[in-house]
Amino acid sequence: MTVLPETTAGHEASAVADLRAVLGKAAQVVGADRVTHPDDETHGAPVTTLGPNVGLYRSRAVFGVVRPQTAEEVRRVVELFAIEETSARLHAFSTGGNWGLGSREPAQDGAVVLDLSGLDLIRDIDVAQGWAVVEPGVTQARLARLLEGSERMLNVTVSSAHTSVVGNALDRGVGLRHQRVEDLTGLEVVLPSGELIRVGWWPEADRQTPVYAHGLGPSLVQLFVQSNLGVVTAATVRLLPRPEALRVVRLNFTPDKLEAATAEVRRWVSQGLARGVVKIYNEAAARAYDSEPGQYLVHVCLDGTREAVDALSGIVTVEAVKSGLFSAVSDTDASDPGAANHDVAVRVERAYAGDPDPTDALFEAKMGRPARRLDEEGGFLFFLPLVPFTGAALARADELIEQVRAETGMRCGATLNALSADVVDCVVTMKFARDGEEAERAHRALDRLYELFTAEGFIPYRLDIEHTEWADRLAAGTGARSFARRLKDAVDPHHVIAPGRYA
Repeated sequence: MTVLPETTAGHEASAVADLRAVLGKAAQVVGADRVTHPDDETHGAPVTTLGPNVGLYRSRAVFGVVRPQTAEEVRRVVELFAIEETSARLHAFSTGGNWGLGSREPAQDGAVVLDLSGLDLIRDIDVAQGWAVVEPGVTQARLARLLEGSERMLNVTVSSAHTSVVGNALDRGVGLRHQRVEDLTGLEVVLPSGELIRVGWWPEADRQTPVYAHGLGPSLVQLFVQSNLGVVTAATVRLLPRPEALRVVRLNFTPDKLEAATAEVRRWVSQGLARGVVKIYNEAAARAYDSEPGQYLVHVCLDGTREAVDALSGIVTVEAVKSGLFSAVSDTDASDPGAANHDVAVRVERAYAGDPDPTDALFEAKMGRPARRLDEEGGFLFFLPLVPFTGAALARADELIEQVRAETGMRCGATLNALSADVVDCVVTMKFARDGEEAERAHRALDRLYELFTAEGFIPYRLDIEHTEWADRLAAGTGARSFARRLKDAVDPHHVIAPGRYA
């Protein structure tokens, strides 16, 4: 007797039935009201359930959304997918505020989404030792509020106060003190098999150990940064010492002074005159901070004891005036109620001091709408390359941005975040209207930014969901990408966790 092979349709029907069965079991774990899946009218085909995204990237088709509320629920859901070996892969997000890079969207079609915003516990905190154990749904506003009046503070970002601490750190977001990945000391991770492990430093109930992320042997925390080797359900994050005093020196310079002025700022950073991340805004980005039209804006944070801040402020302002490069120099905007930029200056200083401003005043000024409406109403794209901190390199980056403007008509904002005396995180932003052809021009501009900057050696450190192939295109020929794939196959042989922007 000849046995005929199953038809493709038969395979598809079987796969859909298997997936529905797994989602049904997931509903028994998290509750039926916390699982969304295609209805009968779609005949099991994947449907878009995540809504719009502010970048106007193509909405991915997903097979369903599961919303666990505990690490144990995450573990059991992942274990279900590992056991059943469905064709759908799990894609996790924290709170979904990955604006400009894809928001909540997976990199590919056909995933089942794990929405981790319901994991929102601050499990433990030790102000004296300087750490907190937080879940992915914990926002920077909540953690910062808990630290008010204490000797510790959170390294906050200039994004919305209602974004995830853990999610941003895992994608190497930049805080006002340093890259937030440096704040990760330990991770709780559900592996693709459903096993829950902890890596790095974790608090022990019966003894106090020094907070040290690397431990003995290979350091494993970084394995789960920008990776799809597991689902992070909690992290131990550093809480930074709160300075006794803090002041932000505000400077302006004209575009023709870009190379010389940034070289002078670098000299201050290299000599230890500044604390935290020095920020330099081009004319478009500076508008949100009430800067003079046609001027670049610089924020230099100084902190320490009151005497140290007074001394450093005097040194920086004297150096700035003596250089002759700056059209305006002020260290009193936040302390002088009569200053034209007083309100903005106060908010900037508070952010450097660990207050992300739960009202989101600066964020809304930059974005034009509240965070909760951004994906539905806004138009916004990010490009995030690293540039050497030299006047010549930053001037070249500015030339490339102007070239993109000439080619596409898109005016880009640029914020230069000095991560050290050697490297700058160049945050290029594009805002656009959602209707008409402006969105198309913005995406064309984004493509050109990737092409021009990478050709110059200015490599992005974060990718959006439409440029995932650049992870391979930009990899040096050292075998690292091949090793990462072998590692993925070893840890996740059934590919339970969906490919992301970096793998």
